[in-house]
Amino acid sequence: MKRLHSFILKSFLGPLTFTFFICMFVLLMQFLWRYIDEFVGKGLDWTVIVEFMFYVSATLVPMALPLAILLASIMSFGNMGENYELIAMKAAGISLQRIMRPLIILVIFIGLGAFYFSNYVMPVASLKTSALLYDIQHQNPELVLKEGIFTSDLPGFGIKVGQINKETGMIHDLLIYDHRDNQGNTQVTIADSGIMSTSADKLFMDLTLYSGNMYKEVKANKRKDRDKHPSQKVKFDLYKTTISLPGNELKRTDEERFRNSYRMLNLKQLSNQRDTLEDELQEEKDRLADQLSSYQYFKKESKASRKDSTRQVLLNAKIWNADSLYQQLDLSDKLTSVGNALSYSRKSKDRISRNIGIQSAKQKWIQKHVNEWHRKFTLSFACIIFFFIGAPLGAIIRKGGLGMPVIVSVLFFIIYYIISMTGERAARELVLSPFMGMWISSIVILPLGIVLTYKATTDSGILNIDVYINFFKRLNPTKLFSKKDA
Repeated sequence: MKRLHSFILKSFLGPLTFTFFICMFVLLMQFLWRYIDEFVGKGLDWTVIVEFMFYVSATLVPMALPLAILLASIMSFGNMGENYELIAMKAAGISLQRIMRPLIILVIFIGLGAFYFSNYVMPVASLKTSALLYDIQHQNPELVLKEGIFTSDLPGFGIKVGQINKETGMIHDLLIYDHRDNQGNTQVTIADSGIMSTSADKLFMDLTLYSGNMYKEVKANKRKDRDKHPSQKVKFDLYKTTISLPGNELKRTDEERFRNSYRMLNLKQLSNQRDTLEDELQEEKDRLADQLSSYQYFKKESKASRKDSTRQVLLNAKIWNADSLYQQLDLSDKLTSVGNALSYSRKSKDRISRNIGIQSAKQKWIQKHVNEWHRKFTLSFACIIFFFIGAPLGAIIRKGGLGMPVIVSVLFFIIYYIISMTGERAARELVLSPFMGMWISSIVILPLGIVLTYKATTDSGILNIDVYINFFKRLNPTKLFSKKDA
């Protein structure tokens, strides 16, 4: 039995490792394709790119691991079914449950490892990814000149070139706007040709211009001369200058500014943050109720009335009837009181409307923390569910390789992912509870795993194409007519 368990584990671990790295590669390429514009022309060092890809890969494990387990289980059991190894085991009196037992234990350990990974590694990886992506997005791009197009990649300058000689490096028809003084384009340079060269440390750029003119606005000292916009024109045959470059070294941002996001917290931190946010929301609701009661629903008495103790005793001792008081007023006072009541009502309505939007946004923010809390467990549970779908499914279809298993795995994973994203969005928008929104995909897929395990145990031909072909052959209308004629 130990040899059999060893054989089954080897048959599963090989496809699992292979499919996991394939899934990671596909998801990583999809992520990089989404943010490819952020990397182009930034002059990033290869170590920065490798570091970023490493952190991104860690954040993609929750999507890659369940899909890899589903695909590997279908492939391994499909290969054993295609090579009649499952039939030989069953002929020896070994049931499918006993065949699956070592893999069930292995998948449970993988699920536990996925939980610890999601709780302790994922928050750190998400924090590193967000901070590094922010630094890359705000990195100054390298100076890239294109013919006939203005570029502002060089801070403080706007440059347009007419033609670039790629062999000699000579640039023709230059137009340079200098706005380093933050006063607009106060200096404009037009040159017939020029050469730009960067120093070895990429901190300075030497600019050499030939045959051009420089137009510069002169700052007027007197107020009466400011409306005349005096300028200075300088004609040159050769002009050299050195421009300071910002450098292409990546400036790292303090990671603490991203630490408060719900994706960067573990279970304990999420619970503490959720309690804090709920307390703040409740305090805001109580504050709004007190303010409405004090300033909108009941008009505050004047300070003079509050200081008159005799008046206070009389007011508190007598029960006032609003209708009788209103009927005692004359017409002008009635109109005034109705107008004041309408004004207070409108103010209360506007205030409540504003606070509903604010409180709804805070409630959605709390909901995101609760969703993330549940996500720590859904990853582990998804690994187990997908195994109980893939293993019996592979035993039923009896097809190995990367053909049919890939199609079936992707189909099931897409269904699971769509349901998961729909439920999470509904929970985030306060349509569903966090538990139902985050677990609805598992609740829907779990019965499928139970049914497939039962069908595989009873050797059902639910996915055997030959069964359906034979069924339709028995329903051949020509044979039915021939029997009737006879």
